[in-house]
Formats: sequence, C-alpha cells, structure tokens
Amino acid sequence: MTIYYTLTFMLLVAEMATFCVIVAPLPHAARKRLLRFLSESPIVAKVAYGIKIAFIFVGILFLDAFQRMLRVTAEADLAKNSGSGMQDVRSETNFAARKFYSQRNTYLTGFCLFLSLVLTRTFYILLDLIHTQEEYAKLKQETAKSSRGKIASEEQAKQIEELKKKLAASEEKVRDYDIVKKQAEQNAKEYDRLATELNAANGNVSNKKAD
Repeated sequence: MTIYYTLTFMLLVAEMATFCVIVAPLPHAARKRLLRFLSESPIVAKVAYGIKIAFIFVGILFLDAFQRMLRVTAEADLAKNSGSGMQDVRSETNFAARKFYSQRNTYLTGFCLFLSLVLTRTFYILLDLIHTQEEYAKLKQETAKSSRGKIASEEQAKQIEELKKKLAASEEKVRDYDIVKKQAEQNAKEYDRLATELNAANGNVSNKKAD
C-alpha cells in the first residue's frame, strides 16, 4: 500500500474512533464538555481545517481509484469476450491483483469520504441536541420561577381580597355608627323641643345651658 493510501487508512481509523467516542453512552455532563471542547477549541478548529484539505486529496484519490477500477473491469470483460484468456498463471495473478488493489483503494477512499459526512452530521445533531436540552432546562427553571411567582401573586390576591372584605365591613360599621349618631342627635333635638314646649306650657322657661 502506498503512502497516501496508508494515510487514508489512518484517517479512516481516526474517523471510526472519533465516531465511537461521540456516539458512546457518555453521561450528559461529559458529553456536553466533549462537544463544547470540539466545537469551541481553536486547536481543534485548526486540525479540522487541515483535515478538510486532506479530504480534498482523498476525493481526488477516490476518483482516480474509481477510474482504475472501471478500466481494470473493462479489460477483464474484454478478455473474457475475446476468448483469448490469460497467457499464464503469472499474468492472471497480476491481473487479479490489479483488480483487487483498484477495488480496495476505491472502497477505502469511498468509505473515508462517506464516514466523514456521517461523522460531521452526527456531531452537529448531537450539538443541537445539547443546545436544545440546555434551552429546555432554562425554560423549565423560568417556568418554575413564574409558577412560584404566580402562586405568590395568588396568595397576595387572596390577602388583598380579605383586606377589602374587612375594609368593607369596617365601612359598613362606620355607616351604621353614623346612622345611630344621627338618630341620637335627632332624638336629642326632639327631646329638647318637647322639653321646651313642656316648660313653656308650665310657665317655666327651660335654660338648657344653665342645666
């Protein structure tokens, strides 16, 4: 295996390891710290930029390997259709090796590109899930606070209603007192008038102030 296909294989192994770590059943706090580190770390950003450039070369290798596989397959079909076959075992083995290597390189580079897409999509899905869980937790806390505030406001409303009832009862008592006071004043005036008339009838002038 040439050096660039060896590097492609190492990149594929690294992708598989990263994918296993990301989808592993980690605790929520550990997964949150891991995804936040991968998404916010400047070192990871630089490494990701270099990997993106590497994937461009992997794509070129995939196209080259795919063309070689098609060419080798076409040569095999041509040899079968012509009926000439292979001259000896050595040439047949060489042809089979060429076919195997072309298919291996095609699958290697193709799986590397495909897994990169799957890994990227899975990473962003999990990152969105973490953000959604954080927003849900904040919303839950705000809802709990608002519900507690609502309960407190309901209690305050009940207290205000009770105070209003007490105030209305007090005002009713004050009105009753005013009515009784007015009646007492009217009775006193009527008593004074009757007493004055009685004294006048008896020839004695009543001096209320002197009394």
